Amino acid sequence: MTLTTHTLGYPRIGAQRELKKAVEAYWAEKITLQELEATGQELRARHWQEQKEAGLDFVSVGDFAFYDQVLNLSLILGVIPPRFNTCPDQADLDTYFRMARGRAPSGEPAAACEMTKWFDTNYHYLVPEFQPQQEFTLNAQLLLAEVKEAQTLGHQAKVTLVGPLSYLWLGKAQGEFSSLDLLPQLLPVYAALLQKLADEGVDWVQIDEPILALDLPTAWKQAFETAYNQLQAVAVKKLLAVYFGGLQDNLGLAVNLPVEGLHLDLVRAPEELEQVLDRLPAYKVLSAGVIDGRNIWRSDLVRLREQLASAQGRLGDRLWLAPSCSLLHVPHDLEQEDQLDSELTSWLAFARQKLDEVTLLAAALTGQLNQQREAAWAENQQALVSREASTRIHRPEVSERLAAIDPAMYARTSAYEQRALAQKEWLKLPLFPTTTIGSFPQTPEIRKARRGYKQGELGTERYQELMKQEIAYCVEQQEKLGIDVPVHGEAERNDMVEYFGEQLDGYAFTRFGWVQSYGSRCVKPPVIFGDVSRPQAMTVEWSRYAQSLTDKPMKGMLTGPLTCLQWAFVRDDQPRETTCKQIALALRDEVRDLEAAGIRVIQIDEPAFREGLPLRKADWAAYLRWAVDSFRLTAAVVEDATQIHTHMCYSEFNDIIEAIAELDADVITIETSRSNMELLDAFEAFEYPNEIGPGVYDIHSPNIPEVEWMVELMQKAAQKIPAERLWVNPDCGLKTRRWEEVTPALAALVEAARQLRKAYL
Repeated sequence: MTLTTHTLGYPRIGAQRELKKAVEAYWAEKITLQELEATGQELRARHWQEQKEAGLDFVSVGDFAFYDQVLNLSLILGVIPPRFNTCPDQADLDTYFRMARGRAPSGEPAAACEMTKWFDTNYHYLVPEFQPQQEFTLNAQLLLAEVKEAQTLGHQAKVTLVGPLSYLWLGKAQGEFSSLDLLPQLLPVYAALLQKLADEGVDWVQIDEPILALDLPTAWKQAFETAYNQLQAVAVKKLLAVYFGGLQDNLGLAVNLPVEGLHLDLVRAPEELEQVLDRLPAYKVLSAGVIDGRNIWRSDLVRLREQLASAQGRLGDRLWLAPSCSLLHVPHDLEQEDQLDSELTSWLAFARQKLDEVTLLAAALTGQLNQQREAAWAENQQALVSREASTRIHRPEVSERLAAIDPAMYARTSAYEQRALAQKEWLKLPLFPTTTIGSFPQTPEIRKARRGYKQGELGTERYQELMKQEIAYCVEQQEKLGIDVPVHGEAERNDMVEYFGEQLDGYAFTRFGWVQSYGSRCVKPPVIFGDVSRPQAMTVEWSRYAQSLTDKPMKGMLTGPLTCLQWAFVRDDQPRETTCKQIALALRDEVRDLEAAGIRVIQIDEPAFREGLPLRKADWAAYLRWAVDSFRLTAAVVEDATQIHTHMCYSEFNDIIEAIAELDADVITIETSRSNMELLDAFEAFEYPNEIGPGVYDIHSPNIPEVEWMVELMQKAAQKIPAERLWVNPDCGLKTRRWEEVTPALAALVEAARQLRKAYL
């Protein structure tokens, strides 16, 4: 007996971030389009070969993207907003990049498409925009070319596509209609796409429908039956893939859809295996997603073999094995890591190693463990025993401090109304005060200095001197621009999470553990392997130095506990709540020390607050309770006159607005530039009581915003929120932009604030 093995997707950026470098070089017009496409082709070939060498039966085709897989499908289906002035059959890679970031080497600049989080991950997708008279047209040449590439290289290709219902759900209707209304127009084009793939000799297409892990309205559930009954006519085998959660009330629906296979996320919902086995039709394949595609810890293969023994006995060769979801969310290859200690390394598995886990588990289930695989099996078990017995994970003093938390530690001394008066007297800010979200451009000089410092070529004293020069320049530029609440610019920080993790006990760091966040933006999440604590102050001296350069209130910048948790690979041997509160206590000490150093405006960023929200509403209350408590535990240590800010980006706030208010931050800054202030509707309807900075400058686009545009956005905001509670700021940090973009953009922002003051005073 054999078991079919596959993966739902593979990291696309390359082991050395080759894709990022090539894409950014193309944007800067340093390489040609042909050179960029050649890099993409080389990466695809390399990644397919890695899947083949691991022993997978299929390679994954269609998971590659120069920016985003949802945007890929938008171009395939001709969903191009009118402002890009491009007919679907004439859309090219520059059209694609203009939709993603507003600008490309050719074509007129335009406002980029909205970007938001891919379910509860830190990956971002480009939101499809649907017009009232939306037409769908098929333009599948690039995907078909990738299929041909794989076949020419001798691979068995399984094509991966976002499913039609998930695609419509993830998009946004531009008018008074539901995106579901477009299903009758979409299905014939989607069916034609499947037929094209069948014509190219593709046997299996993986159709991703992750929305089946959500609470779906009845109309959407019914639409699944309509859609897949219609798609049934196409003679290609379909593997319906659901991940990031269990099916729950959608289980019966998913099991009975007319498709040839069903993929389950048995990491997030292991309890559903037996339920599905009892209801799976005899003709269907079950793909068991048992290797964690979201985290980097080794799998317990003995436990998984026991878990799957019954399924194997009942299904035989209709049992497939795979990771729980695409491996896009984990780093590429652990073999590159040469600076992690051997013990910790033995506990980990990156994407390449997870493929080996899939095939090793398949061999164990089918009695095909040869000598080499027996050794690999023994190594897996030895690593698990080592981790469980390690003394470096648990620290009694951390547990004792956590147990000693008093409820009073979660609350500020006074209510917002009283704090606002104290802050107004202390800070003396004008109407529509201006600030930024924290980071300023990470210039080549900064990156060179950091690289030299990490490689030992630059001493600590010289490195700190160079960083102080960068901070002084940043403060000077903000003084010239007239920013009311400046920041120090974070020159010394590599990443908003990594920087803090490097200074906290319980964290470890990789050299090459990069994952894609969006487009060419890659992050290197830290690894939380043990109890977290703060040995010493992390930001105080940098903020103290920056404050010495200006009479204006310098804003201290911290990353909040939820984001430090969400944007890391978190230990899986204790509840996430416990780890989060450990981080909160460490950051609480930092907040106290910043205030003592004279920093009276402190921003605690929580862009991942909503990202951590469970997919099912029944699980929200428990998460929101400990999430809010963790933030308040961090912030509530300061006096009334110290102003606490927080920042959230690319979030839908309507359904969690009460929890956001319960954070009790004095000022919240949010992303609204791409959504044309729509996100403020939630704050208006709720009558949000504190201050808000709706972002008016889209930092993810190189386009310079016009003063009139920003004034108009803020006037819209003032119709929803009282002017005296509004701030003017970009929608996110500026680290990815260049000074030649930032300076005129912030000058326009300050001028917009001046005009607003004249209009509203």
